[in-house]
Amino acid sequence: MKILSIQSSVAYGYVGNSAAAFPLQRLGHEVWPVLTVHFSNHTGYGAWRGPLLAPADVADVITGIEDRGVLGDADAVLSGYQGDPAMGAVILDAVDRVKTANPNAVYCCDPVMGDVGRGMFVRPGIPEYLRDTVVPRADIITPNQFELEFLSGRTTNSLADLLAAVDVVRETGPRQVLVTSVLHGDIPQGSLEVVAVSDEGAWAVTTPLLPISPNGGGDITAALYLAHLRTTGSPATALERTTNSVFAVYEATLTAGTRELQLVAAQDAIAHPPTRFAARRLR
Repeated sequence: MKILSIQSSVAYGYVGNSAAAFPLQRLGHEVWPVLTVHFSNHTGYGAWRGPLLAPADVADVITGIEDRGVLGDADAVLSGYQGDPAMGAVILDAVDRVKTANPNAVYCCDPVMGDVGRGMFVRPGIPEYLRDTVVPRADIITPNQFELEFLSGRTTNSLADLLAAVDVVRETGPRQVLVTSVLHGDIPQGSLEVVAVSDEGAWAVTTPLLPISPNGGGDITAALYLAHLRTTGSPATALERTTNSVFAVYEATLTAGTRELQLVAAQDAIAHPPTRFAARRLR
């Protein structure tokens, strides 16, 4: 595939495009990374340097790609953290341009806004903007459980609650939903799930809950799920491959004792996903 990925970038470490581009390339896909920021490191360190790119500058880069006459070659647009509605408007405009040039292209949105224990960590108004404006325009979304609850306006204390919440969000537009970091009363202690839902059904993969929560994990997950879903056409297969690869990256990171994801060290598990965890059909 050819993927227009509009995300942040860091020189040190792996978040945003710095986390998504290499795994996609390792799978053999072309990535056109458009940067929304270029920081020294991710903001989880509490200190960083580098510029926020102006929305107009980001739009100019996309127009430059369009000038090459290649937007119609793009199979997908991928986006992650959107810190400003003006940047969101640039991304949605890019989606429109790509889909006009290639009606078969899809938009995959990771609606980054918060997480359990941290709450919302984006600017006020961004969660509502994502819910009301961005998510309805997406074909594929990859929220974590906390974000799903906000998008749906529902709590998810059981698997049935989770699927009901996904159905609420799918009715707003996106037909493919991947929910990460799922914890509820039906999951064995010490485990967590990733759940995929589409028109064809719903599936879950259960893995051990590792004692790490590295920055960039969601960015890799969204990229891999988009890639595997589009190349296989199977949500269950995409779920299995994505979850197994991400778990292997997390295991390598835990073993190395590093704060940054071990993408390079675990690259073989990205290119050739293990078969350790299988998807089970939920409906």
